[in-house]
Amino acid sequence: MKRRDFIAGAAAAGLIGTGRFAFGNIEQFAPSAPVLPYDLVAVRGGEPEVMFDKAIQSLGGMKAFVKKGQKVVVKPNIGWDSSPERAADTNPNLVKRIVKACYEAGAKQVYVFDNTCDNWTNCYKNSGIEKAVKDAGGTMVGGNSKSYYHQVNIPRGKRLKQAEVHELILDSDVFINVPILKHHSSSDLTIAMKNLMGVVWDRGYWHRNDLNQCIADFATWRKPTLNIVDAYRVMLRNGPKGVSASDVITMKQLLISTDIVAIDAAATKIWDPKKDPAKVKHIALANELKAGNMNLAQLRINRIKL
Repeated sequence: MKRRDFIAGAAAAGLIGTGRFAFGNIEQFAPSAPVLPYDLVAVRGGEPEVMFDKAIQSLGGMKAFVKKGQKVVVKPNIGWDSSPERAADTNPNLVKRIVKACYEAGAKQVYVFDNTCDNWTNCYKNSGIEKAVKDAGGTMVGGNSKSYYHQVNIPRGKRLKQAEVHELILDSDVFINVPILKHHSSSDLTIAMKNLMGVVWDRGYWHRNDLNQCIADFATWRKPTLNIVDAYRVMLRNGPKGVSASDVITMKQLLISTDIVAIDAAATKIWDPKKDPAKVKHIALANELKAGNMNLAQLRINRIKL
């Protein structure tokens, strides 16, 4: 998507200035979540594509989330110049299947991007995600230019009051967040909430101003339509990039939920069954802000073993 096309379309729809809503107030106009039979689906024992298909079917299929003619943005973790086996980035086979499923549900266009940490062209290529997306008919978009980002307000934020967010997030009908579960040296774990750092321009501000609180604050803004956690290969240490293949274990698991706090809590238990999600600071803070529910005992969970 070219920036000039986005601006023209946004102006026509009243997204800019004094139209229906300004960028800073998008939260109140975010589409409501569909009524679902489960709060969270957990699948284990299969390949990424198969686990995704089983999980989404139990929630009514992708058509419960994507309607005919809608624009969809899929946000994997593509932050690192690394091969899929190193588990620094989201599994490309999972991303490919999600993009295909969106088109099968009737999506007009599916865009994929990340504001990467390493060189963005190398990340896109060597993660395998660029080829996967193109093979599925999707469009890769850069996240490397400040011109793509627009300031929004975070009304419920305690430390993070504003952020510059990629225009794809602002212009999409459906926002699908697809993180990989892994260790992180600064935030303990990086899962769904932290993956949203890849939709903003200035990540450094978050690190300088209480990273965990900023992660929780941003989770109160426009919530993803759907969160899908890749736990096929999981980095247990030396994250977020990893040092060697020995940092990674194959777990063959996947989670889906509309609740970004719940899915992070559940993913924490995958990473370490003995770990209390409340000990992951940004999960506890987001729960306090009512961005979601970290109490797994209160959730309707569908557990599927393949």
